[in-house]
Amino acid sequence: MELIGSSLTATYARPRTSHFLPAISTMASSYRNTQHALAMNPSANLWRTNSYYKGSSTVPDLVRAQTMFYPSNRTAMSSRYTPDDWYKSNISNYRESESSRKSAERLRRDTMRMMQDKEQLTRLTQEKTNKNIGERLNDIVFWKAELSHEIDNMVTEIAALTEVKRRLERALAETQGPLQVSQECLYHREKRMSIDLVHDHVEKDLIKEVEVIKSCQERMRRHLDRAIAQLASNRAAQHELERDMSDKVTAQRIDGRCHHLRNTSDGIGYYRGIERLDPSLSLPDSWSKFTDDNILLSQSERAASQKLRDEIEILLSTTSNEMWNQFNNANVAFTNRISETADAKNSLQTHLAKTLQEIFQTEMLIESLKKALRDKECPLKVAQTRLEERTRRPNVELCRDNPHHRLVSEVREIEDTIHKLQERLMEAENTLQTLVKTKVTLEHDLSIKANSLFLDQEKCMSIRKSFPSMPRLVGYT
Repeated sequence: MELIGSSLTATYARPRTSHFLPAISTMASSYRNTQHALAMNPSANLWRTNSYYKGSSTVPDLVRAQTMFYPSNRTAMSSRYTPDDWYKSNISNYRESESSRKSAERLRRDTMRMMQDKEQLTRLTQEKTNKNIGERLNDIVFWKAELSHEIDNMVTEIAALTEVKRRLERALAETQGPLQVSQECLYHREKRMSIDLVHDHVEKDLIKEVEVIKSCQERMRRHLDRAIAQLASNRAAQHELERDMSDKVTAQRIDGRCHHLRNTSDGIGYYRGIERLDPSLSLPDSWSKFTDDNILLSQSERAASQKLRDEIEILLSTTSNEMWNQFNNANVAFTNRISETADAKNSLQTHLAKTLQEIFQTEMLIESLKKALRDKECPLKVAQTRLEERTRRPNVELCRDNPHHRLVSEVREIEDTIHKLQERLMEAENTLQTLVKTKVTLEHDLSIKANSLFLDQEKCMSIRKSFPSMPRLVGYT
């Protein structure tokens, strides 16, 4: 049934054949709530022409309308779709719906299969990763054990070499006293006058004693330098081992934490682009080779250290025997006294007195410089305060006039003066420090000369009684 006309008083045209009648539901939907549908969708009536709407309030008008508009209704019917078109459209929609459903079903099956495959692949990959991390942890534990063992051996060797080095240092320090005594004896014996100034066996033995002690000292110093260098190498090797150990402890902690991470663990999150970042510095081969090289280097340094310790032990025994034998030979031949050293002592006292006087004058100069610096504080404050106050002048009165230039020049002059006074004060303080050091040196040298003078007066043999014993010459206390 086709509806033609307005929504108020509509005029209907019914076809003469009945097989074109639509379903009842279609008819109902075509005229129920027509006004409401038009209000909700104003464009719904756009398909109707103006000839389809004709208001009528009487029956003759309706008859006239049927007579007038029936031919145009025939024209409107000619623009409609045919039933075949309608059936074909339905069939096309059915086929399209079936095709869409099949595509969706195929996509769903493929997606579910892909999800299962990817889930299994992800699980297997994660298991392999856990296995690799576990193997890595085992490697780290192995090398940690090797490093720990080597570090313990190196610490023991460093302690042993340090003890031998201390003995060598004590033995070297012990040789200084006998050397000074022998040199003092030669020095004072050169002061002999007249017939006593003889190149006798005592002088020859004293000269030989000095040569023997210096030769022993030189060999000791060379071995001491070697021991210091070897200790540095040992500590460097130990440092590399400990740093490698520390790195492996950190790596073990990190890999252990990674090994225990699960999909349900706390603290996991996204780190976009982290897979493209490769901060690696080594490969598995270079990683293990690095630790192996550190251990081999440490072992090599330990072997060199052990060899050096043996050489130092032999050196201490040899030098102590040489010095003690020459000391006994000199004591047997030593029968004369040592000349006085009063001249050297008086000279040192004179220099010390002059140094003390110069220290006093330098201290007075420092006080004067400090007072001069304090005197410059107030003028500087006045000039800077004036400049600061003049910055408050309003508007155009804030002029860069001659007073402003003079104040700026005054501030710079005072600051330059203060800078020069401070430099001079620093020089005076440095000079004072030098004088104080000189005074300490002179006092120390004076004490040595006073002691030498005392030893002169007490005879040379009393001095030589302080020659160290054999255990002290080999470094034992």
